[in-house]
Amino acid sequence: MGTTTEHPVVVIGAGPTGLAAAAHLLERGLDPLVLEAGDGPGATIAQWGHVRLFSPWRYCLDAASRRLLDGAGGWEVPDLDALPTGADLVHDYLEPLAATPALRDRIRYGVRVTAVVRDGADRTRSLGRERRAYRVRTRTSDGGTHDVLARAVVDASGTWTRPNPVGAHGIPAVGESDAGAHLTGPLPDVLGAERDRFAGRHTLVVGMGHSAANTLLALVDLAGQASGTRITWAVRGGSARRLFGGGSDDALPARGLLGSRLREAVDAGRLGLVTRAAVDELVPDGDVVHVRGSGRRDGVDGPLDLAVHQVVGATGFRPDLDMLREVRLDLDPVVEAPVRLAPLIDPNLHSCGTVEPHGESVLRHPDAGFYLAGMKSYGRAPTFLLATGYEQVRSIAAALAGDRAAADAVRLELPATGVCSTDLGGDGVDGGDGAACCGTTAEPGPQPVELTLAPR
Repeated sequence: MGTTTEHPVVVIGAGPTGLAAAAHLLERGLDPLVLEAGDGPGATIAQWGHVRLFSPWRYCLDAASRRLLDGAGGWEVPDLDALPTGADLVHDYLEPLAATPALRDRIRYGVRVTAVVRDGADRTRSLGRERRAYRVRTRTSDGGTHDVLARAVVDASGTWTRPNPVGAHGIPAVGESDAGAHLTGPLPDVLGAERDRFAGRHTLVVGMGHSAANTLLALVDLAGQASGTRITWAVRGGSARRLFGGGSDDALPARGLLGSRLREAVDAGRLGLVTRAAVDELVPDGDVVHVRGSGRRDGVDGPLDLAVHQVVGATGFRPDLDMLREVRLDLDPVVEAPVRLAPLIDPNLHSCGTVEPHGESVLRHPDAGFYLAGMKSYGRAPTFLLATGYEQVRSIAAALAGDRAAADAVRLELPATGVCSTDLGGDGVDGGDGAACCGTTAEPGPQPVELTLAPR
């Protein structure tokens, strides 16, 4: 079995958080190995490359990652006040970072992790468990299976590949699996590559996050260009006010403008709104799909029966936990996040996107040396902030290097949204400046970027 210290720290995922983890581990004198299922860094971000972020470049850069880039030379710092797209983030930051001499030989592409276990022990075996390395099983793009031994594992693989279903109840609607031709991903390129799919047609957008808002506003713009373009918006709550946000009170102006524009579109009747929506059945019928269930329109509850051409499922994501069945995890039963983190991010408690500073001590699990980081650490909770992921992996790297003081010295300052909702299943009670449930006592520190969407 050997000693665990002779093995690398395996980082799953070469997105912003995963590459930041590798950079921080290197600064701590540890040996990272990054395993990425895609064919390049930020592979999932590239899938929504047309989307613009809320925050300017100055808030998109991890400190340790930037030091690697500066040290390697040849990297041109982007305009720090500009708002990058997802494609910009990949091309101008993640690709150069992954290509630095310090990282380029430590990243393996086309390698999908299928399981993480303790070497020689399933989850039921306790004797000597803490001394065992981790065995990370992978499947390569050529179909081969390979195992990697690791002293520790940081799972920053995100949740993009596990979208929630359109159907109510947490399970797919009846017929959802047969309606694939009418279902899009959560961030379709409405005004670009996929324009013909939506122009002059009726689209139903299901969801109440920023992904839904961005798609709705793109569809509103398209409706002004292409006659016959119709939009219906279905939300599961009793009100859309939470997504409208804090407007001019939002610390990220682009995020505030997103909500303000959406409110204006709804008030002007440019799209139909269904609240308390539950999609129970999808029935494909030629070039349309019948969406059946229940909902409230114009203040009246009743059956829902829509014939639409496309359904955009912007219903959020959930973590892939199947690959971690043999790891001893301590997860919250509601949001499937680390149990100490869950109360800080549970959308049943608050929704404004702020969270208390947290690091390794909040993210640790019964199996020492295993961590969920980045978006995956949030489980099913929305509104993950990229700066949060950067601080998570900085703290984790410090703990793995034995610097307990640095691991515990977490500092994070997150922006106020100007609105906070604590009754997400009801009418979305707006709470002033959000201090009641989303306030933070954080000291000044890293600035935030939200990996959600800015209006066009």
